[in-house]
Amino acid sequence: MHSRARRLATTLTAAGLAAGSLSSTAGATAPSNVVARNVTTPAEQAVLFWTPDRLRQVTGSAPPDGRRVALPGTVGRVFFTLPRTDPRDPRNWRSCSATSVRSKHRDLVATSAHCVYDTRRNAFHDNWVFMPSYQNGKNPPYGVYAARTFNAHEGFAVTEDYDYDYAFVNVHNGVKVSWQKTGRSWRGQVRNAGRLGDNVGGQGFTWNRSAELDVFAFGYPAGGPAMKHCSGRTRPMPEAKKYNAQEHIGLACSFTAGGGPFLSGYKSASRTGYLVGVGSVAWDTDGDGRDDRISSPYFNGETYKIYKAAANRWTGNIP
Repeated sequence: MHSRARRLATTLTAAGLAAGSLSSTAGATAPSNVVARNVTTPAEQAVLFWTPDRLRQVTGSAPPDGRRVALPGTVGRVFFTLPRTDPRDPRNWRSCSATSVRSKHRDLVATSAHCVYDTRRNAFHDNWVFMPSYQNGKNPPYGVYAARTFNAHEGFAVTEDYDYDYAFVNVHNGVKVSWQKTGRSWRGQVRNAGRLGDNVGGQGFTWNRSAELDVFAFGYPAGGPAMKHCSGRTRPMPEAKKYNAQEHIGLACSFTAGGGPFLSGYKSASRTGYLVGVGSVAWDTDGDGRDDRISSPYFNGETYKIYKAAANRWTGNIP
């Protein structure tokens, strides 16, 4: 077994391993392994890029849910265009899932690193926005939040290692858009919607937990129009050589890979829990041609470093 995989298996029985959890955070200096980049797309341009017509073109279908649960308002869809490509070409449009997570300035989104960084082009994505509680192409009820700063681990951005396939994105204050269509053209007027955390709250963050936890996974699988969920117990996953991944935890779920949160201790009454993972790799474990498990990098001290650096960045209103 690979040494990193051995370390993950050891966490199941290690007596002295200290688990960490946070519902808020204090100041910190960014460590050297944080790759932090401000976006190149102007924030208002990114917001107005995603017209209702374009959103509908990126929206697909999704499998049904399992048992019913109150869905968290923190979870939503991310939309972006591939870097160094023509953003007007629909072939360069993408989406993922993500969640608001607690931070000092209430401006932080957690997702997978592959939802912010293109390893093929070695650049961060463009026109990146987050829409919490997105549903069926309608105007998101809590506004649209444009990225300000991407925070990822150099292990993903430099070496394409999916054991570091997580990212935290600082977003500007949200805006609500009033759209008007004239012919085939859209015009949007924006107004300030306030801070993300003030509007939808944020999930807690925890790391160095057991690799076996009862979790809920939320997201928009296959770019679907509405939020879905799975629930189950995570287990250590085998090595995935294609992704250079040896420290993943997974659960039985037919989700596609794409950044949605794994939440432990989730309570329907408050619609909150603790973030212990993000959807990273989809698995077909029985070889029938259909994905049946979804996995996340194991959240350890390295993950906490990225979170802690991001959780103290201030972004503010769209300039």
